[in-house]
Amino acid sequence: MNTSTPPEENLTETGHRERLLQGMARALAARGYAQTSIADIVREAAVSRRTFYEHFAGKTECLLALYEAASGVALKVLVESVDRSRPWQVQVDGAVRAYLECLASDPVLLRTLFVEILGLGLEGLAVRRRAHRAIADFIGAAVPDAQGQPLDRQMAMTVVGGIHELVLLAVEEGREADLTALVEPATRLVRAVAQR
Repeated sequence: MNTSTPPEENLTETGHRERLLQGMARALAARGYAQTSIADIVREAAVSRRTFYEHFAGKTECLLALYEAASGVALKVLVESVDRSRPWQVQVDGAVRAYLECLASDPVLLRTLFVEILGLGLEGLAVRRRAHRAIADFIGAAVPDAQGQPLDRQMAMTVVGGIHELVLLAVEEGREADLTALVEPATRLVRAVAQR
């Protein structure tokens, strides 16, 4: 028996959900969204089909939840990389680097999430927009504008959109494992927007 994967009956509801999200991530990495079935997800998660449907209406809802969870982890890494006792200019490089390293830590999942979420129509757009707003809200509070005020939401969203477009371009070009190459242009973008 595999001791790293506890039996399904020993899991809490949170444990089931987490295992399903991990199963979805593994299935996506192996097959891509279009080719992934509920059977693939439950097999990867080592849970029953019934358990899947207790948590998700279908694979689209599971992918949306996976995107939200992955975005939450990336935002947490970004937040934890900031030391507010230091000048924001000193922190930008480290924060951007930590965020991009987090995204690059699972290149296959990154590729799937950055590309597949775009194919889910309005549902995918809504979950992507919520994730971007959360990151923009953090940036707005952490990075002052030229007058020393918090960066307004539109400008913070410009930063998020710009950085994510750089990431998407890297994904399209197969460079998702080395996102740290984007630290310098992303940092320049943050500083340019803040000091406009």
